[in-house]
Amino acid sequence: MNNPTFSIALTGVVPATCDSEAGDSSGADLKMRSAMAELCSAIRSALDEERGSAEDSLRRAAEILREMGANATGPEPARGGLAPWQIRKVTSYIEANLDRSIRNEELATLVRLNPSHFGRAFRNSLGEPPHEYVIRRRVERAQGLMLSTDATLSEIALDCGLADQSHLTRLFRRFAGESPRAWRRARIGWSGASAT
Repeated sequence: MNNPTFSIALTGVVPATCDSEAGDSSGADLKMRSAMAELCSAIRSALDEERGSAEDSLRRAAEILREMGANATGPEPARGGLAPWQIRKVTSYIEANLDRSIRNEELATLVRLNPSHFGRAFRNSLGEPPHEYVIRRRVERAQGLMLSTDATLSEIALDCGLADQSHLTRLFRRFAGESPRAWRRARIGWSGASAT
C-alpha cells in the first residue's frame, strides 16, 4: 500500500514529533521518546493497514508508559513551594493548635524557613497565604462543632482560637456566606436559646 498519492494525502496526519530527534537526553525524556516512537509506528502501521504490527507497537508503548508510571515517585512539589514533608508538618501543627494563636514565624521555624520565604512557598503549595488557611480551618472546625455539639457559638469561637462570638460571625460570613446561627439552623434545625 505504498501508493505515493496515498502518502501525500496523509501528510500532516502523522504527528511531526514522530520524525523529530530534537530535545534533551534525560532518562524520562528518552523513555517518553521511545513511547512516542512506538505510538507513531502504530499509527503508520495502521495507516498502511498492518494491524498486527500496529497492535505490537501499541503494546510496547503501553508497557513503556506503565513502567514510567511505576517509577514515578509521586507528584513533585509546586515550583517554589514547600516539600511534602513540610506541608504535612505545617498542616498537622495547624490542626493541633487551632484553639490558640498561630503566628507565621512559628510555622516558618517549624519547617526551617525564613518567614517571608515560608509565606510564598506556602501560598505556592496550598493556594492561599498561611493566615487565610488558618482562618478557613478555624471556620471549618467551627462548622464541625456546630453540627456535632450543643455548645454555644461563643464557646465554639473560643474552641477554635477566635476572640469571641462576633469574631466567629465576621469570619464565618466571609467564608460561608451566612451567619453561624443561620447556617447551624439550616443544617440541623437547631434553635436552642444558647445559639445567640
